[in-house]
Amino acid sequence: MSGRPGLVFCVFVDALGWELMRRRTFLEDELVVRRPLDTVLGYSSTCDPTIITGRLPREHGHFTFYAYDPQHSPFGALRALSALPASIANRGRVRHLISRAVARAYGYTGYFQLYSMPFSRLPLFDYTEKRDFYEPGGINGGQPTIFDWLRQQGIPTHRTNWRRSERSAIDALADDLGQGRPRFVYLYLAGLDGVLHAHGTGSTHVEAHLAFYERELRNLLQVARRHYGEIRFHLFSDHGMTDVVATCDLMSRIEATRLRFGVDYAAAYDSTLARFWFLAPGARETITEALQREPAGRVLDDRELAMLGCDFPDRRFGELFFLLNPGVLLCPSFLGLTPLKGMHGYHPSEPTARALFATSAADVVAPRGLTDLYAFFKREADIASDRSAGVAA
Repeated sequence: MSGRPGLVFCVFVDALGWELMRRRTFLEDELVVRRPLDTVLGYSSTCDPTIITGRLPREHGHFTFYAYDPQHSPFGALRALSALPASIANRGRVRHLISRAVARAYGYTGYFQLYSMPFSRLPLFDYTEKRDFYEPGGINGGQPTIFDWLRQQGIPTHRTNWRRSERSAIDALADDLGQGRPRFVYLYLAGLDGVLHAHGTGSTHVEAHLAFYERELRNLLQVARRHYGEIRFHLFSDHGMTDVVATCDLMSRIEATRLRFGVDYAAAYDSTLARFWFLAPGARETITEALQREPAGRVLDDRELAMLGCDFPDRRFGELFFLLNPGVLLCPSFLGLTPLKGMHGYHPSEPTARALFATSAADVVAPRGLTDLYAFFKREADIASDRSAGVAA
């Protein structure tokens, strides 16, 4: 063991929530400390910037993909695509190809996907994740990320490129560990999220994917133990997953008010959240009345939004937020036209929304929520550096 460096090995498993993990023996001999981790309101586009900055959404400026901003919308040219028949315009492959072309044309480096946003309404909205927030300068609010800090400290780091497949990401890390290069590892595994969306939490597909993770992580630990001394192994997620039990066609309810989209009001319909802006007198009252008749969700008042860290001063992400009840999917929405078996993005207090933290380090000061992870990473990197220096001496 003499002279062998320490390693902080962090694994981020998208959507592996506490409720899913606590019923299983997944890596229980390695991850001796396990606990729930408080998440934030929103989706991965909200959670991930919180994880790497330690800041709430109102500070880092990331929430959902679309914000009402017709003056700064880059999508004016796409209005012409509204002439496409729905049988073509709503195909997932067509949308994906158009999204790739738009991202290349505009030089977007962040995650960019048009999803099911109507082409006729795109020119009213701006896209909020134009830059890769894992790279320097990528956070909308300008805050540094843990990777900026690691770079500043000169700590050799292996960070997964989120564009890579899981197989490619695991193989790349195995190669790097085999050379004993990194001192801090951030392995991002995104595949479980898609499996849970498609099949729900009780599916055999979920069990198979977790078995794949367990096998591959054990193999990576075996590689690491040949080249490192103390290995501090941590696993965490951004949110959980809730089984979908019902759908809600909120769009039709709002359209039945006869208010005109883009004239009287604007709205963004996410998978579990509808957000509204009011452009004409009386529109707020009319829409609020319509929402009060919808039993599948509730309006979040300003006080609650402030408690959740989503009280954006400029109201860029919405003047009124309507959040669906756990297990209810907004369908159709601007993010999808067909039902799914699992969804996240419900209220953070919902038990199935809770994320997960687990670790091999019995002496760890465990984070309580996503906002604590940034400071946790720094402490762990400092511990590994100090102990490595002591061994080398």
